[in-house]
Amino acid sequence: MAANPSFEDRADHEATDRGFIAALEPGIIKDATGKVVWNIDAYDFMKAECPPTAHPNLWRQGQLNSKHGLYEICEGIYHVRAYDLSNMTIVEGKEGIIIIDPLVSCECAAAGLALYQEHRGKGKKVTGMIYSHSHGDHYMGAGGVIAPDADIPIIAPEGFLEAIMSESILAGPAMRKRGARMYGNALPRCATGQIGTGLGMGSSVGTTSLIPPNLLIQETGEVHEVDGVKIVFQMVPGSEAPAEINFFFPDYKALCIPETATNCMHNIVTLRGAQVRDAKAWSGYLDEAIVMFGRDSDVLFGSHNWPTWGRKELVTRLEEQRDLYGYLHDQTVRMMNLGMTGIEIAETMQLPPAISRAWHCRGFYGSLSHNVKGIYQKYMTWFDGRPENLWKYPPTEEGQRYVECFGGVDGLCDKAETFIQRGDSRFAATILAHAVAANPENPEKRAKLLLASAYEALGFGSENATWRNFYLTSAQELRNGARAGMVAGGRTQLGEKLSIDQWFEVMSVQVDGQKAAELSFVIDFDVTDVKEKWRVILNNGVLTRRQLLTADQLQDAKENVADFAMVVTRMQLLEVIRGNKVDVETTGRSQALEQLLDLVLVQEGSARGPSQL
Repeated sequence: MAANPSFEDRADHEATDRGFIAALEPGIIKDATGKVVWNIDAYDFMKAECPPTAHPNLWRQGQLNSKHGLYEICEGIYHVRAYDLSNMTIVEGKEGIIIIDPLVSCECAAAGLALYQEHRGKGKKVTGMIYSHSHGDHYMGAGGVIAPDADIPIIAPEGFLEAIMSESILAGPAMRKRGARMYGNALPRCATGQIGTGLGMGSSVGTTSLIPPNLLIQETGEVHEVDGVKIVFQMVPGSEAPAEINFFFPDYKALCIPETATNCMHNIVTLRGAQVRDAKAWSGYLDEAIVMFGRDSDVLFGSHNWPTWGRKELVTRLEEQRDLYGYLHDQTVRMMNLGMTGIEIAETMQLPPAISRAWHCRGFYGSLSHNVKGIYQKYMTWFDGRPENLWKYPPTEEGQRYVECFGGVDGLCDKAETFIQRGDSRFAATILAHAVAANPENPEKRAKLLLASAYEALGFGSENATWRNFYLTSAQELRNGARAGMVAGGRTQLGEKLSIDQWFEVMSVQVDGQKAAELSFVIDFDVTDVKEKWRVILNNGVLTRRQLLTADQLQDAKENVADFAMVVTRMQLLEVIRGNKVDVETTGRSQALEQLLDLVLVQEGSARGPSQL
C-alpha cells in the first residue's frame, strides 16, 4: 500500500504564493529591549536544494512554511503568515477588524497587525477577537493587539480557561521543557539543524499574555455577528485541543478550520505531552464540517500553513484529512483487538495510497508511528500486556546492567559501532542510551559521541520535524552540554486570570510530598473583597483545599481552629501564594504558612512559591 507524494505536484507552491501583498523587511521582530524574538530570515538557506542532512519531503515543507508576509485569502480576509508558529488572521468588518488567533508573542502579533495596517489602512481598530482553541500559539500574543480591558467581543470555545489550566499550567513546566526539544529551540537554523516544525517554522520567544474571553461558544450551529460579520460556529472538543471551534463566514464563503485539517498530519498524542486526543471524534468533526459548510465554501484556511481554494479541492482535502484520522483510529483498534501491541501496530500500519500520496497528510508534525501508539495508549494505557514490562528498572539501573552484559562500556560501544556501520542507528541508539544512562553524572565520552552520531543520523533521515528536532537537540546536548530551555508561556503572571480554587490547585501539584509527609497543619484565608472563605489542609503530603460555603462548614471551622489564619483581599492572597510579604491581619502560628511555601517545589528560578502564578 505504500505510496509517496509527487514533487511534480506544484499546487502547494502556487497556494503559498497566492494573494501575497507584502512582507516585513527584514523579517526580524524584536522586543522593547532590542532582543530578537523572531527571525524568519534565518531560514533563507532553505531556498537552496535539499542537502543530504534533511529528508526531501520535510525540506519541501520547510520551504513552503517559511514563505512569509501579509496575504489575501479572499476580499476582506487576510493572513499574517510565518511570523510565529501559527498564523494570525484578520477579518474586515464594518467598523474595524476581527483578529483570529494572535500568535505566541505580543511583539509578533503587534508586528503582524502593523504590517496589515500599513497596507490595508492605518485607522482600522480591533473590534473583535477569536481564540480558536486553548493552545498558547492561539491566544498568548493578544496583548500585542488589544488592551487587557478592551471592550470588544473576545470569543472562545466553552471550557477554554479550564483546558489551559489542565494542559498548560498544571503540567506546564514539564510540557514546556519537552516543547523546546520538539520545536528545536536551541538548534541553529541551518541544513544540519532546525528546518521547521512541520506545522510552522518555530515558536517565538517574546512577551506572552492571557486576556480572558468574554463570549463562550457552547453549541454547534451557534451564530454570532461581530462588527457586522456573521459567523457560524462548530464545536470540536477533544480533537486537537480539549476546547476548540471551527467557524464559517457565510458572507465571505470562507471556512476556517484552525487546526483539525492542517497541511500535514497532526498529533493524536504530542511529543511535548498533552491529553491523548480522540482520533475517532476528530474524523467525525471533519465530516460534520463537510456537511455543514462544504457546499457553501470557496476557500478553506487555518491557523497554520496555507489555504486551499476551490470547492472541490477543499472538500477533497477535508475528506482525506477525515479519512486519515479515521483510518489511524480504526486500524489501530482492529489490530489491538487481534493482540498486537502499540509498537507492533506502529511498525505494521501503512496508510491507504490516496492518503499517503497527499502532501497534506504526510507526517511532518504528527507521525503515523507515535499517533498509533497514542491511540493504543488511549484505550490500553501505557502497559503493553507483556509482564516483563510491568516493573522495569529506571534508566540508570537498567543501563548499568546492560553495560555489565556487554562486558563494559567499550564492549557495548564496539557492538554499537557495528550496528552504525550497518546503517542501523536505531538499535545503536538504544544500546548506547543505556551506556550513557548508566552513569548520568559523568557518562563515558565515547558512548556520548557515538550516541550523538546515531541521533544525528536518525534526525537527518526523519520526515517528521518534531522527531528531527528531538534527535538533533539531544545530539547537541551530548556534544556540548547545550540545554534546550523551555518554550514560551511560563511566567506569564496568569494568576490574576485564574480563580482562587485554581491557585490552590496549582500549589497542590507543586508540593514536595516526601518532605511534607510528616507535617500536618490547617490554614484559613478570609478573602474579604470577594467574600470567600478558604481552608487549606496539609496532611499526609497532600494539600487539600476547601471553600467554606455552608453554615455547618463555617461552624466546623470555628470548632476546629486553624493553625494560622489571614484576612486578605484576593490580590493580597495571590501575593502570599507567590511567596511575597503582605501587611494584613493574621492569627496563629505563622510558621505554618512558611512551611507550606517552603514545600512548594522551586521552579523557573523563583525563590519559592508555585510557578505559573
